[in-house]
Amino acid sequence: MPDTEHARDWTSTTQADLALIMRIIPHRYPFLLIDKVRGIELGKAATGIKNVTFNEPHFQGHFPGTPIMPGVTIIEAMAQTSAVLVGLSLDLVDKHPLVYFMSIDKAKFRRKVVPGDVLELKVDVLRGSSKIWKFQGTASVDGEMAAEAEFMAMIDMTKRG
Repeated sequence: MPDTEHARDWTSTTQADLALIMRIIPHRYPFLLIDKVRGIELGKAATGIKNVTFNEPHFQGHFPGTPIMPGVTIIEAMAQTSAVLVGLSLDLVDKHPLVYFMSIDKAKFRRKVVPGDVLELKVDVLRGSSKIWKFQGTASVDGEMAAEAEFMAMIDMTKRG
């Protein structure tokens, strides 16, 4: 019998809340770094939102007394936004894909990201297929560029468990 509760046509989906994000990507606290994704254009672009809060574990050591979100976690948040976009574009909801970095290029960091900031993560597909995708990503706070990078990822649908 088909699973009608989860069967859905995702082609008209333009946003993903936390519940849908967790049906697409395997990340969980403390490594789930996006709170929602909006402006989804399947196969083209999306914007992730990350509410930066002081209680995140990396702030205890980066840097005590002057908490700054590590640049690598900003790029990871871009990648998680991209993984949601790919998951919806390829109808991978509830199919447990894993997405692995293949490369990170042209990474630049322009401003500090601190607790209280709302990080806007825009990702644009440069090219994509069933397995390999390349993106241009930017992260900004209040319209001010915080980081940018190009990155490639591979989707792994190998059955696990």
